[in-house]
Amino acid sequence: MSLPRLHPRTIEAVKERADIVDVVGEHVVLKKKGREYVGICPFHDDTSPSMTVSPAKQFYYCFSCGAGGNAIKFLMEHQRQSFSDVVLELARKYQLPIETLDGPQQERLRKQLSRREQLHRVLTLAAGWFRSQLRAPEGAAALAYLRDSRGLSEATLEAFELGYAPDRWDGLLSHLQQVEGLAPELLEAAGLVVPRKGGEGFYDRFRHRVMVPIKDRQGRVIGFGGRSLDGGEPKYLNSPETEVFEKGKHLFGLDKASNAIRKDDRAVVVEGYFDVIALHAAGITNAVAALGTALSSQQITQLCRCCESRRLILNFDSDGAGVRAAQRAIGEVEQLALQGQLELRVLHLPAGKDPDEFLKGQGAGDYRSLLDQAPLWLDWQIEQVLEGRDLARPDQFQQVVTALVALLGKLPQSAVRSHYLQRVAERLSGGQARLAIQLEDDLRQQVKGQRWHGRSQKWEQPGEAGLRERAEAELLRLYLHCPSHRAAIRAELRQRELDDFALQHHRLLWAAISALEEDNLGVGRLEAINRGSDPGHDLGDLELPRLLGDQLVVEQSALLSRLTPLLEPNELQRMALSQPMLQLRGATAALERQKSVKRCRHLLDAWSTQRLETLERCIARLLDEERQEARAAASGLAPVSDMEARIEALFTQLNGDALRFQELYYNERKHLEHLDSQRRAGYGEVMAQPAA
Repeated sequence: MSLPRLHPRTIEAVKERADIVDVVGEHVVLKKKGREYVGICPFHDDTSPSMTVSPAKQFYYCFSCGAGGNAIKFLMEHQRQSFSDVVLELARKYQLPIETLDGPQQERLRKQLSRREQLHRVLTLAAGWFRSQLRAPEGAAALAYLRDSRGLSEATLEAFELGYAPDRWDGLLSHLQQVEGLAPELLEAAGLVVPRKGGEGFYDRFRHRVMVPIKDRQGRVIGFGGRSLDGGEPKYLNSPETEVFEKGKHLFGLDKASNAIRKDDRAVVVEGYFDVIALHAAGITNAVAALGTALSSQQITQLCRCCESRRLILNFDSDGAGVRAAQRAIGEVEQLALQGQLELRVLHLPAGKDPDEFLKGQGAGDYRSLLDQAPLWLDWQIEQVLEGRDLARPDQFQQVVTALVALLGKLPQSAVRSHYLQRVAERLSGGQARLAIQLEDDLRQQVKGQRWHGRSQKWEQPGEAGLRERAEAELLRLYLHCPSHRAAIRAELRQRELDDFALQHHRLLWAAISALEEDNLGVGRLEAINRGSDPGHDLGDLELPRLLGDQLVVEQSALLSRLTPLLEPNELQRMALSQPMLQLRGATAALERQKSVKRCRHLLDAWSTQRLETLERCIARLLDEERQEARAAASGLAPVSDMEARIEALFTQLNGDALRFQELYYNERKHLEHLDSQRRAGYGEVMAQPAA
């Protein structure tokens, strides 16, 4: 459905109301620097904070890639949405009146917005009914569980508005239908009821469960978590995702914890609802929980907006699932932590207890002490690598070294990296000073070879940026003007991991193309086309050059001049489109070749820094070992054949890193030859085409 034309008054109201720090801060962790804010730019492979956000000018600008603009433009580029979509989203967020230039369209839009308000009302009514059922005779067992097993006071029950879903198939459904007059379809949209398999009627999603309302940051009920009382599976059942509830965007307890997080200047993230409730009941009110999923970058950004020092403490369970959840959460913020944009710590409570169990046994004072002593994320990860390993066994020692090299390789060259190299070497040496020095040197060499992130500008040579720009332009021109091949182009780009265009204006154009196609085909179908599981024939029905031209004239006229050669190719460029699949093969191979060449340069540099042990030194070392064994066992030397095998094994062991880089380098060179053969084959097929 085409979006209504927005009235200028609505656009101006949104521009006045939307604060640039508020908008950008939802997607980027910002740190105050004087009168402005700085952060990692999301529009290119940023390695240090190069984006500046000015509250006074209501403007953002990246000094590295040149991205800049107001709050609306930021969301358009970051979320790949149209101008109208962004204005509507901000108008909803700030509850501004929406006016359009078309009466019927305006009425339909108002109905769409009022639906979200209806869902919030339905969920609020459900929360009230669940609370009443907790105090009813049917809820006696649930109330006893909360008071006796969980040890929750009346004040805590009321503060978190806990309730009970009776052991009936249609308790909530009947109440909301008969008393409130609500349609079951609306209850289904709110995630409260489920349609029967036969297609006739509905039944309650939550039955015989303690009910925990989930609220957004504004305090509106958006969903529920239900805890089973009879041991039934699943133990915890959450609301499904709805128009108002997206698990990855919300945190349980943030509506109550935000002020305490600001005051304490740190946030505690735990796993479960009752961990949060227990901590708040104990006076530790800066605690929140993820909603049954791994902690997402959006949730972390929300927390960082609440505390100026950006201090987060993860307190997940000590079992395997809890460790994996902590590792996933660390992965989301690793780069920010490495760059000093936030302080991340991990607390694992003793004896494998969760916060609720620990508080009952030791109390809030001991918990606060452990919070204050929680190790930094990197220290915790190092301990995870070492835990349960017998360093006296060569195989386990090698596994530990490999894991630690990969971990320390993420650290930038700094005093911090040197500090950790020294600490790790001391741990591995078992207190032997001379061995610790040698291990530190070996680790340093291995870490140096490990540091490759695939996109570094260090390995790019003059002229390669221009080649990349031409290849990207060629791909976009193909996509725009060869509509019958669009699905094949998308699948090829995804397979080769080339759909993240390097140049900003190419990224913006690709985002605009994807937004138009998502509006017409839907996100799910477009993703299926990317994966190659959908033929995507109807992609060719869209007149992309015309649609994009009209959109850019209205929304980004400055960008239009840079993209006109792509939207309106000249005669020579049109002639080049006569063999689209061959041109696709050549352009994608050229882009992939650039990445491969940079990897080769990196590996060659890493390989050249390795110290190679010669065969002569290996033989001398083995002979010395044999003499010692002979004196000890009063026996002769080993057979020659055995000696040859031992020499080869020792040579491989001592030169493992150099041989590994050698193998990686030659494999990358083979891949380069393959890419070159693809390009040559394409040109050969073009030359072989008969003259028209």
